Amino acid sequence: MELSKGRRNKIFWALQLLGWGFVNSLAAFIPKNISIELVTYSVVVGIFIGIFSTSLLRFYLKRNINFESFGTKDLVKILVSFVLTSALYGVLNLFFGYLYLKFGPSLTESELYLFKGYDNFWIQVVNSVFLVGAWTVTYLVIKLLLKLNQDRIERLELNTNLKQAQLNTLKGQINPHFMFNSLNNIRGLMLEDVNRSREMLTKLSEILRYSLTKNNVNDIPVREELEVVDNYIDLSKIQFEDRLEFIKRVDPDTLDLKIPPMVIQLLIENAAKHGIANLKKGGRIVLSIQRIDDELLIEVRNTGKLNISKDSTQLGLQNIKQRLKLLYADKASFTLEEVSDEVVAKIIIPMS
Repeated sequence: MELSKGRRNKIFWALQLLGWGFVNSLAAFIPKNISIELVTYSVVVGIFIGIFSTSLLRFYLKRNINFESFGTKDLVKILVSFVLTSALYGVLNLFFGYLYLKFGPSLTESELYLFKGYDNFWIQVVNSVFLVGAWTVTYLVIKLLLKLNQDRIERLELNTNLKQAQLNTLKGQINPHFMFNSLNNIRGLMLEDVNRSREMLTKLSEILRYSLTKNNVNDIPVREELEVVDNYIDLSKIQFEDRLEFIKRVDPDTLDLKIPPMVIQLLIENAAKHGIANLKKGGRIVLSIQRIDDELLIEVRNTGKLNISKDSTQLGLQNIKQRLKLLYADKASFTLEEVSDEVVAKIIIPMS
């Protein structure tokens, strides 16, 4: 179970109060013949100093230490911040001890003997280093355990999503609506052009074969994906006729680069189904593929508005997001937006 940020903060402050309260209560009650005023002062001030100094240390560590990719620089930062926090802890102890000596009630011999420690520099150094060091080690161990737990949860979620993504891939690739429309259109085409209808049946079978055989493949060359896209467009043009204009702008040096199967086809299908099909005069779909530095940019633009109906499952889009997440974690991205009367779908995939 992964704790929320708010719950983690509450647990932290509770542990801070309990931990420093225990340490200072124990230290205050060990000496004998100490007045209740001095005990109370020592406990309250000790808790304040401990919480204040280590909370500043935690604030610094959270904002300056990269626990995801821990390195030598992070270790140096921890050591420097630990030394500074220990110094702050010792100085505050000396300061509040001086205040009690100066303005507090008269001290007994036992209490005067106890306060000699506040004048001893090395006692303060050892005390500060030990307590702040124990706190720092405890904090880092807890952070490590939380990180390991988070990694375990993410692995479980990825495994679950992988199974679901594989199922959704199969569902998303075999679109019954597209199949039935294509078969009906091909049947009508047989009355006009038998040779072309035979060619369209071949293209439909190629799409189905591609959908089934690539289900468990993580990546394929761009050129293979473009073949199924061309087949899909040819079949769609039987239905849309002159209402569909398809433009393909693909850099030749991207044809052998590897991408997840069906991502481009699903974008094209989404553009045709939710874009061109809703326009009486039709429109155009523009596919652009180019490599920019170490990233592959895939962009599909279609005429129309970005209107996703409430009853839409968005299966194809969810399919793309899940597979990009599974294969590239946060290094890949997928966006869908409306720009100047066009719907623009954009995928960025790392090539290194």
